[in-house]
Amino acid sequence: MKKLLDLISEEVKKAFAEAGYEEELGRVTVSNRPDLCEYQCNGAMAGAKKYHKAPIVIAGEVAEKLKESAVFSEAVSAAPGFLNLKVKEEFLADYLKEMGEASKFGVSEPGKGKKIIIDYGGPNVAKPLHVGHLRSAIIGESIKRICRYAGAEVIGDIHLGDWGLQMGLIIYELSLRKPELPYFDEEFDGEYPKEAPFTISELEEIYPMASGKSKEDAAYKEKAMEATFKLQNGVRGYRALWDHIIQVSVEDLRKNYDRLNVEFDLWKGESDVQGRIPGMVEYMKREGYAHESEGALVVDVVKEDDTKEVPPCMILKSDGAALYNTTDLATIEERMEKIAPDELIYVVDKRQELYFEQVFRCARKTKLVKPETELKFLGFGTMNGKDGKPFKTREGGVMRLEYLLEEVYKEMLGKISENKEMSVEEAKKTAEIVALSAVKYGDLSNQASKDYIFDIQRFTSSEGNTGVYLLYTMVRIKSILNKYREQGGKTEKTQIAVTGNESAKELMKAVAGFGAMIENAYLETAPHKVCAYMYDLANALNHFYHETKILTQENEAEKSAYIALLALTLRVMEECIGLLGFSAPERM
Repeated sequence: MKKLLDLISEEVKKAFAEAGYEEELGRVTVSNRPDLCEYQCNGAMAGAKKYHKAPIVIAGEVAEKLKESAVFSEAVSAAPGFLNLKVKEEFLADYLKEMGEASKFGVSEPGKGKKIIIDYGGPNVAKPLHVGHLRSAIIGESIKRICRYAGAEVIGDIHLGDWGLQMGLIIYELSLRKPELPYFDEEFDGEYPKEAPFTISELEEIYPMASGKSKEDAAYKEKAMEATFKLQNGVRGYRALWDHIIQVSVEDLRKNYDRLNVEFDLWKGESDVQGRIPGMVEYMKREGYAHESEGALVVDVVKEDDTKEVPPCMILKSDGAALYNTTDLATIEERMEKIAPDELIYVVDKRQELYFEQVFRCARKTKLVKPETELKFLGFGTMNGKDGKPFKTREGGVMRLEYLLEEVYKEMLGKISENKEMSVEEAKKTAEIVALSAVKYGDLSNQASKDYIFDIQRFTSSEGNTGVYLLYTMVRIKSILNKYREQGGKTEKTQIAVTGNESAKELMKAVAGFGAMIENAYLETAPHKVCAYMYDLANALNHFYHETKILTQENEAEKSAYIALLALTLRVMEECIGLLGFSAPERM
């Protein structure tokens, strides 16, 4: 289904051609002066020089051709050569009817035939999720959903940090605390216990303590590195312990991501590609891509037109150890071999831009990806407190994600509990749903690359540009539709029609912009476009609601048309919040 603006442009292009001008001059935009018109075309001014005519004359001739148009109720020329346009309500009503009957409201699926991997999440095992993990999870999940809606095949990968010294630190500290465990007995050849010898709480206490200790005690760090070496070289007991660490950590991570309504298709980690690193390194050496520099193995990725310094991409350190670069390149190699995506999107803190520039250049130079494979770095800004600095606890530490979500939930529960008609259970369930909307919309309504202030009071407000405001709007529609049914009306038998109501027409135009918004959000990898569209839609809906008698409308045909418009608006809003990763309650 064509976008509304494209259909409008086609009509004006045809009029330009009929008037004897180049049809491409007929491109239409949304008016920047809604007090004068709904849409405008500035093509007459662009064509004035070519056709040696005053732009007002060209605009007048085109307006004359549009007098009998089935699309426009008004087409007038205005000095110095604008073409001001208003569409017919009949045209809008027909468009919305087609939208309502089409799959995905007629979205053209610009991503069809494309395969995309989105790398987001990126938590380290054995460590709790903190607020720094929030943006990657929320933004990545929304991008995944938008790309799927646009017709692409999309695979989301969490890419766990599950290898390296952090594992050795935990294992060594466990060996000090629980030396009697069979995992540390090299003579043991029986079955290891199925249950982990620690809880997630113990793990989360062990890692920061061991990490801090290793920074102060060289001998301790040496032992941890030895444990890391044994793990990476397949010592049976250490591998079994590592399996327990992964299992316990992933179980806890799943619980936290479930609460955020974030789902990963793949739970791959750095460990998954360790086996292919030696072969990849050998290939880079053999083909002449990698060379030694100060004892390390590097690939030069500098370009002649670089305006800033881009250091070489290090593949192995001077002691032969692999780095994050190595793991990320091996992961790209594996993804290309096993999945062969057309595009790889990395949703990561924007401060890592230079790092990913090195990795991407190295992947291209060493031919790990095809020339046409897109590698996209989507860097996000920081989530800050009201003081404008990165969000911290009152004590100044990094806040655990579950504590933050709990704070928002309690704030929302307090507000929702004021509705005395709700049971305690319904209030709790509703508060969970609405709190998630507050957190997600508060994040996603900002352009990903920008920092933003996390303000619980503002995000949980039912006024202004918030997720709670959107849900209140949707609940308002649900309430009207339910009352209509209680009066004996059948919403499925209503049809959008012409009513002559100006605020209804504004709402119709807002709903009709859904397809264009989806295309933009997909092409620009921009969830904030969905938020902006929804906010405008909610405002149009609320303006219509306050200006119009709906359920008390005496003209049954008009009432039916209003109900049909509300029902379609609700369906579109439900689709939008699904793309943002949250849902709406039945009442608030």
